Parts: sequence; structure tokens; C-alpha cells
Amino acid sequence: MLKLNIKDTLSFISEEELSSFSRIIADCNKALYNKTGKGNDFLGWIDLPSKTTNDDLNRIKNCASVLASQSDIIVVIGIGGSYLGARAVIDALSNNFNGLLSKEKRKLPLILYAGQNIGEDYHNELLSILDKKDYSIIVISKSGTTTEPAIAFRLLKAHIEKKYGKDSSRKRIVALTDKIKGALKKLSDSEGYETFVIPDDVGGRFSVLTPVGLLPIIAAGFDIDKILTGARGMENLCRSDINNPADLYAAVRNILHGKGKDIEILASYSPNLNYFIEWWKQLYGESEGKDGKGIFPAGVNYTSDLHSMGQLIQDGKRNIFETVISIDSSKTSLNFPFVEGDPDGLNFLAGKSLGEINHKAEQGTRMAHVSGGVPNISINLPELNEESIGELIYFFEKACALSGYLLGVNPFDQPGVEAYKKNMFQLLGKPGI
Repeated sequence: MLKLNIKDTLSFISEEELSSFSRIIADCNKALYNKTGKGNDFLGWIDLPSKTTNDDLNRIKNCASVLASQSDIIVVIGIGGSYLGARAVIDALSNNFNGLLSKEKRKLPLILYAGQNIGEDYHNELLSILDKKDYSIIVISKSGTTTEPAIAFRLLKAHIEKKYGKDSSRKRIVALTDKIKGALKKLSDSEGYETFVIPDDVGGRFSVLTPVGLLPIIAAGFDIDKILTGARGMENLCRSDINNPADLYAAVRNILHGKGKDIEILASYSPNLNYFIEWWKQLYGESEGKDGKGIFPAGVNYTSDLHSMGQLIQDGKRNIFETVISIDSSKTSLNFPFVEGDPDGLNFLAGKSLGEINHKAEQGTRMAHVSGGVPNISINLPELNEESIGELIYFFEKACALSGYLLGVNPFDQPGVEAYKKNMFQLLGKPGI
């Protein structure tokens, strides 16, 4: 089970401050569970793990099986929460060099992504790959008119229909969209695509445990039952234990924010978690950043970023705190070799596993940063697997909702994301703008 350690924040905050926040957190929990707080029509995620049925999962599994059987590649089209959650989990659980493995070694299709950018070269290069491979499409959009995914889907729909023919291509496209309305729903009905519903009461950035995330994840070969088992365990813990880790994390980060720590850096010592950090950045940035408020979410991957961002974190402006996702055990073991003559001076490491060396780097970094004025929160997972990822997802979602309420904002809307679109559409000459 996930464990939260705040000992390296206690020289920056007091027990009295924690006690004071525990009372405020209790009120925030009441607002969440009684659905009386801001954005209460978007709280479907709060009991989603326990409400997901075997019938729901079996339909997702059957669809994923069909897609996998006919595809070398599955392209997931979406942006923001419509793709980041799935990619976060898939990358966390995959071989780091998955793209170089044959389908026989992977057993299942390679998952690629489109619609998260409008890069001309990116989409041209993707189409050139798809020319040579059997593929299917999972398109994710509540409305069907979100600019980046809509552009990508128009391109890929034309490509797949030209490659396989209009009738055959219908069996290679699955749409995740609104239950009754929107451009993608209308198109899916007219074309006969299989569809899954994006729940009305679950916002995109909280949607990874809906079909939005679960369908791509199982198509990539991972066990969604175990992911939901982990999420259910954290859901139950957060509801039943007043000292649960999500509540404590929300309290500590907001106490630190009140002391001028306006930037939170989420760090990991595992390259597999790069996109999990990206998912977290969207979850917290889009949920908290409004009304002139918010803790700025940044991400680093250690030890590589100790050679770039490390100087600023150690000696820069003292407006940051760190949260570190720490993995106790690696999936594999690799011992460092002994070399006669010790030409690089590293024989003192001989016989130690790289996992042990990485953990010592983590401990040494934490000691240096805390002594340099950077509070550290630690999130410990026994290992990086489906169950622990499920726990981590729900932990961050619950803490995010509480943090938004502590800041006094609605954590479930995103009024600021439309500003760039208005300007872009004016520049492109969209009618009616």
C-alpha cells in the first residue's frame, strides 16, 4: 500500500498548523462526499472504482481484444485528460524500449498518440508509419470539436478509409464520447462505430479510470482489474480513515503554499514515470490554477535533472517544495561490475545493484535539498505495478479535489483554456469569430 512520509517537511511546518488544517480538511471532505461544494456535478470520479462493474469491464476487454487482434498499432486520439491518463499508466508499466520490440515480443499492439499537438511533421511521420502497419483508432472527445483531436481524427479517418475501405475501417475505429450529443457522437452513430460513454459527471483530467483510460490500457496488455483493485483500496482508505495519505498530502502542500512555497516539483527516479508526472501536472494545474490562485506544478526526472534543474532547486529562490515518488523495488536486478585497475574510480560500487545506487542518490538528494531549504514529501510504493498505479491515481485525484477546496477554487472547471482558441480561430479566419 502507498505510504506518505512528511518527516522532511516538519522543520518547515508545525504540529499546530497540521492540527488546524485537519479541521478544515474535514469540512472539505464533507463538501465532497455530500456534494455540496463547488463543481459538485463533476464528482463521479469519487466512487468510480467501487461502482465499476464486471459487465462494464467485460465490454471494455472484449473491444480491446478485437482491436489488438487486428492491429500492429493502435492510435489513441485525444488531448489533455483524454490521453494523458492512459499514456501515464501505459508508459509506467511498459518496457522502456517498448517501441523497439517486435509485436511477438510485446504480445500486443504498440500504442501511439495523435491529437495532442498540431505538429505538421509529427502527423506526416505518423501517417507514413501507418502506411506500412495494420492499425486501429481509439478517438476520445466529449464534443468531437476540440481542435487538436478533431484535426487528427479527420486526417486519420481519411487515411484509414483509403487504406482499408470505408466498410472495413468502421471496425477499426472506436469512439469515446458523449452519451447523446456532440459531433463525434453524431458521426459515430451514422458510421456505425463502436462507442463508449464519457460520463457527464467525470471531467477529462479525472477520467483515467473510465473507459477513456481503461480501453487503451488493456489494449496495451495491462490488467485493469488490478488497477481498479488498487484504486478501490485507496478510495476506501480515503473515506474511512481521517488520517489517510490524500488528506495529509493536501494539508501539507497547502500549509507550505501559505509560507510562500508557490511551486511544487514532482520528482521521480524512474524514467517510466515521465508521463505520469505529465498527467499529474495537468491534473493539478488545470484544477487549481484559476482566480489568480494555484500552486505551480512542475516535474523533474532524477538523476538526469540533477545535472540541469538541480542547481536551481538546491540554491535558487526558496519558493519551491518537492514531492518524490519513490519505488522500493525494481522489476529487474542489475549489479555493477568490478574492473581491474579501477580506471574510472568506481570499483567502490562493484557488487551493488543499480537499484541500490539509485536509492542512495535519492537519499542523498533529499538530504541536500532539505538542508538547502526545500521541504520534501515522499510517496513510497513497494513496486511499480498495476495495483500501485491504481492507488497512486486515486490518491492524487482525491488530494487534488481537497487542495482546490482549500484554495477556495472550483477544482473541476477550466474557464481559462478557451482563451488561446479564440485568438487562434480569429487568426485562422474561422467564420463567426
